[in-house]
Amino acid sequence: MLEESATDVSVDPATSEHSPGRRATEPAPARSPATLTAAGDLLRALAAPVRISIVLQLRESDRCVHELVDALGVAQPLISQHLRVLKSAGVVYGERHGREVVYRLVDEHLSHIVVDAVTHVEEAHA
Repeated sequence: MLEESATDVSVDPATSEHSPGRRATEPAPARSPATLTAAGDLLRALAAPVRISIVLQLRESDRCVHELVDALGVAQPLISQHLRVLKSAGVVYGERHGREVVYRLVDEHLSHIVVDAVTHVEEAHA
């Protein structure tokens, strides 16, 4: 039988052993490597200023390429290139209307990621 020394401290199981006084919490649910890889790919697709601007524009309303060109002041080939990246990542989709393709966000979750990131930066610089 081992004796407790005078230096042993009893740890409350409800607190973190690494940060005494802080409540212990359950770990976040584990995610599969495939899910984490896909999430990383999605974040990389959003990680360009022009693509962030496109998502912010599409959050307001569906837009065709020339409307994005006018709103962002970026050349049409560059807008089209960024739309291809966003489309292949599943962020936007296009629907043909006559000679134009109208782009929209696949879902609102993606715009929240962008808005939260932009808001965070704006608050940090305020």
